[in-house]
Amino acid sequence: MKDAANGGMPLIRLEGVSKVFFTDEVETHALSGVNLEIRDGEYVAISGPSGCGKSTLLSILGLLDTPTQGVYRLNGEFVEDLKARQRARIRNRQIGFIFQAFNLIGDLTSFENVELPLTYRGMRASERRKRVEEALERVGMAHRMKHYPSQLSGGQQQRVAVARALGGDPSVLLADEPTGNLDSQNGTAVMELLREVHREGATICMVTHDPRFEAYAERTVRLFDGKIVG
Repeated sequence: MKDAANGGMPLIRLEGVSKVFFTDEVETHALSGVNLEIRDGEYVAISGPSGCGKSTLLSILGLLDTPTQGVYRLNGEFVEDLKARQRARIRNRQIGFIFQAFNLIGDLTSFENVELPLTYRGMRASERRKRVEEALERVGMAHRMKHYPSQLSGGQQQRVAVARALGGDPSVLLADEPTGNLDSQNGTAVMELLREVHREGATICMVTHDPRFEAYAERTVRLFDGKIVG
């Protein structure tokens, strides 16, 4: 959904978001008073040292976790207090995930891995096939659609993971250290792929600790001790 369609509001808006984990009477403040806006078509990197709250922030953005306090609006809709089924529906339709560990299912082919999220929408087989083929073509993996993850290199697996994220035409792509399990050459190739996807109009929010890959984004949000510091 474009900004013009939602009254000029940002695609993502966090207001005063905090996250506290309680374990054995110990409070861990993972996030504290985070305010963040991401507009449609932006490419934003989230950086900071280990343990600063990057992955926690991405989990909240992806509706995999809920804030302890604060407001989260996605496409103008308040989502911080939605029920589990509503959150799952929004994740399936509006958010594409790219994980460090690829998270492909080993006994499914590349085609089937990309197709799986679309089956939960009740989409017709012909429409699913069209979307999957287009997504795999887009990432240069159409020739490997019948291969299983074990038959692919790390870089190829991440390309399939990107195709899976793109297949549902999400509002935003969330990438959590997408190059973390790749060598330098394959990492650069995946980053070039994400750059091309962004140029085609995708909104991307990426967690990274690597300054080389941080530079691919249009702007960087820096976290330290759970707070945005720059």
